[in-house]
Amino acid sequence: MSDHKAISEILSSAALLAAYQTGQRGFSGLSLAGTDLSGIDLKGADLSYADLNETNLSQANLRGCDLSYASLQEADLTQADLRGAMLIGTDLRQATVTEANFHDADYDPAETHFPTGFDPAKAAMKSDRAQA
Repeated sequence: MSDHKAISEILSSAALLAAYQTGQRGFSGLSLAGTDLSGIDLKGADLSYADLNETNLSQANLRGCDLSYASLQEADLTQADLRGAMLIGTDLRQATVTEANFHDADYDPAETHFPTGFDPAKAAMKSDRAQA
């Protein structure tokens, strides 16, 4: 294995950022629940199946990230940039999404779970399948 850290070795925001800065983008299955990742730049990272419950991602750059099937329950996404992100099957229940930018983010109407009252159409998101 090259300089890429195994996901199981990434236990902090500093370790995640260090791995990202060395060019690693694959963080599928990462578990950093309850961590402060505010302001972090993870543009284009694969965070599919990640456990980010109760994580502070306010003002984070998550543009183009794959967050498919990730769990972000009760996460703080205030002013986060999620433009073009993949949110297929993502669990955002009870997440704070105030002023978050979801423009052109992909979601599945049947499998993506949003906070109560959130309207993906008003957020200019793209459904990955036609609604019945």
